[in-house]
Amino acid sequence: MNEERLQKVIAAAGVASRRHAEEMITQGRVTVNDHVVRVLGVKVTPEDKVSVDGVPLTREKKQYFLFYKPRGVITAVSDDKGRKVVTDFFEEVQERLYPVGRLDYDTSGALIMTNDGDFANMMMHPKFNIDKQYVAKVKGVPQGVELMPLRQGITIEGRKLAKAKAKVLSRDRTKQTAIVELTIHQGLNHQVKKMLKAVGYPVLKLSRVAFGPLTLDGLQPGDYRKLSHHEVHALKGEAGN
Repeated sequence: MNEERLQKVIAAAGVASRRHAEEMITQGRVTVNDHVVRVLGVKVTPEDKVSVDGVPLTREKKQYFLFYKPRGVITAVSDDKGRKVVTDFFEEVQERLYPVGRLDYDTSGALIMTNDGDFANMMMHPKFNIDKQYVAKVKGVPQGVELMPLRQGITIEGRKLAKAKAKVLSRDRTKQTAIVELTIHQGLNHQVKKMLKAVGYPVLKLSRVAFGPLTLDGLQPGDYRKLSHHEVHALKGEAGN
């Protein structure tokens, strides 16, 4: 049985923050199956009827999507400058989704959208090792050996990064550019751009082509698809490993 703490369920429904939900419980404003609950730590299942101030709680179904974020889109749920954000592509989805992590404005690629906070935290937490694969067009034509510092764990801004997988996919000596594939499991701000710049090959164009076992196969920029139960389970399993 899938049980969750009562204050977490109230917060997930958007009624209040978790701390405020705890106050509501201790004030006797919450009922479970028509019985007032004043004690913190009570757990409820999806079958339990929860009400706050006499109003039944609407509990959202957990949703998980893989989104092919286009370039020129903000990884946020809103933007005070009126720019296009990732949630603009999910207007037909009733649940309130938010992005797992972020991709830069000028970076395209695989982005998970969900309303499951625990799942999102697991995907983003630095102690979990989920591979993220990027393909970058860089200025210059690197030889394989020049990417060795990335494979060994380069130090950037005083911080030693984890070892990455790095290889050159193609070279254009006429235009003096190359396509580089980089796989990392950390998620620092602008990490891929900083890593490639540190070895002398600044990024001209960047896309995240895979997030764990998920790839963009069959999707075009702006498209999304639901994740299967198996895929969600696989992501959690990869995080655990």
